[in-house]
Amino acid sequence: MLTSQDGQKKPRGFVERWEERGIGVEAAKMASKVLDLLYWRDVGTTGLVFTGLVVGLACLFQLSAITILSNLGLGIMAFTLPLCLLYKAMTLVRLNDGSHPFQSYLDEDRTLTDEDTVRMAEQIVLLIATAVTELKRLFFIDSIMDSVKFVVFLYLLSYVGVQTNGLTLVMTGVICAFSLPLLYKLQQERIDKVVKAIKKLVEKGTE
Repeated sequence: MLTSQDGQKKPRGFVERWEERGIGVEAAKMASKVLDLLYWRDVGTTGLVFTGLVVGLACLFQLSAITILSNLGLGIMAFTLPLCLLYKAMTLVRLNDGSHPFQSYLDEDRTLTDEDTVRMAEQIVLLIATAVTELKRLFFIDSIMDSVKFVVFLYLLSYVGVQTNGLTLVMTGVICAFSLPLLYKLQQERIDKVVKAIKKLVEKGTE
């Protein structure tokens, strides 16, 4: 079992399983971080991300994405620019040593090497090729049962599209993604019992 920073256990071989699929170590680590967020292993970080996503999606109901991004940028500049000017003024009157308030962020090296760029491009191409192959298999009836399931899924998706819009579905998905894993974590024993009972009923019904 892998262990997170707070001592909680993760599924054994998570990174290794992603590597076997050809996704790569970096993508596996990113997926592991996403799971940490969804399972609220760092409450502060998850709460900040969840609140930001919900507030951002709620703003999209009233404003365009360009308006939200521009206002977000203006909000950041409204904080960083005055602070930088304040430091400059303090330097002129010799109240500090002339250090930049955001020097630690400026010194961070976020540039991609050629190797990193090639690796990311390979992973993106692999994901696209996998998706295209799967869609081709479904559309051209490689497996009748899988294609029938796909048809049912498309029909349900078209029905849902008539009843609601995509933004509502995205917000609902975000809320479910952050709430259902936490609910399962808190009520795991009860949920497992209910699932086992349902499986037994289904097995009896199919006999």
